[in-house]
Formats: sequence, C-alpha cells, structure tokens
Amino acid sequence: MAKKKSSAEKRHRQSEERRMRNKSVKSSVRTSVKKFVVLAQKKDASADDSAAVESALKDMIKKIDTASRKGIIKKNAAARKKSRMQRFYNSIQAVH
Repeated sequence: MAKKKSSAEKRHRQSEERRMRNKSVKSSVRTSVKKFVVLAQKKDASADDSAAVESALKDMIKKIDTASRKGIIKKNAAARKKSRMQRFYNSIQAVH
C-alpha cells in the first residue's frame, strides 16, 4: 500500500502511460500481421507482388521482435507468431 496519496496517484499515472504505450505497440503488431496476410492473399490471386509481400513479412517480423524485446509480447508467443506467418508465406511461395 502506498504511504501517501500522491505516490499512489503517481504510480497510477505511470501505469496508465505504460498501458497506453503497450497497447499502441500491440496494435501496430496486429496491424502489420493483417497487412501481411491481406497482401499475401492478394498475391495468391495474382503472382506479381512478391516484393511487397516479402517487405511486409520483414516489417511484421521486426515489429514482433521489438515487442518481444520490450516485454510486451512474451518470447514464445512472438516465436509462435513469426513461425506461423513464415509457414504461411512459404506455402504461398510453394504454390507459385
């Protein structure tokens, strides 16, 4: 328990700032995953955007690694997400 009301208020402000920062990072990870999946599925229909799909994959992996390093996403969860997306990418590459 906090000794003073002011220290409890400060702790609350700090936790709120961290929560918003973490929420922003998680949101950007989800957005990059969705962007990659949409591009990959679009590429599945037309085989001419492989560079865009590959750059989206690299961007997504970078964002997942950053979130993992900051402790926002757990290490194994990040590895699982990257593995699934890489397998998805490889399966699309095998089709074309």
